[in-house]
Amino acid sequence: MGVDNIEICDAYGKTRSEEFIAMNPCHCCPTIESDSGPAIWESNTVMRYICNVSGDKGDKFYPKSDPLKQAQIDMVMDWRQCKLYPALPAIGYIVFGMPQDTEEAKKQFKVLVDEHFKLLLEVYLKDTPFIFSETPTIADLSVALPLVFIMARGKFWDAVPEKVKEYRQRVLDAFPEASEHFQLIEGMCKDCKGEGFDAEP
Repeated sequence: MGVDNIEICDAYGKTRSEEFIAMNPCHCCPTIESDSGPAIWESNTVMRYICNVSGDKGDKFYPKSDPLKQAQIDMVMDWRQCKLYPALPAIGYIVFGMPQDTEEAKKQFKVLVDEHFKLLLEVYLKDTPFIFSETPTIADLSVALPLVFIMARGKFWDAVPEKVKEYRQRVLDAFPEASEHFQLIEGMCKDCKGEGFDAEP
């Protein structure tokens, strides 16, 4: 299976169906279902898999010929999954109608600013426009795209450091073919009126 053979299906609102859970009991997206094996889910794993089966196209974003660069990408993607992303649900999952404690959102936003954004800017982006790279990799997609959830609380987004916003926009601009999908979730977050959407950070 290569990138050219992937059929994209909209699973929004369908991940709790019996059919979907039979394929993926974690009922999350993205999920890849293959004729040749079991389904694969978790966004970082899906991106690695697509790169690994896509030859030179995949090497551009996850270079198999450079184990050190690949290790840096893996390191940052693991950091994103274990450290960065857990701060986001309390802030942004109100966009899905899931009540979130505003005080917890404020606490997690402080962690983002004081710890995670500092590491992102001062280490991962210290000398390059993308994470350890002059060109975007799957590490950038992993890190930059979920930052959209902060927009669900507009005043929180206003308080995000400008360099973080600029980085996120660089990543989005690097993938113009996906702009329709980026704009869809961004619009949802900007229009969010969930409980606490207007809270101060």
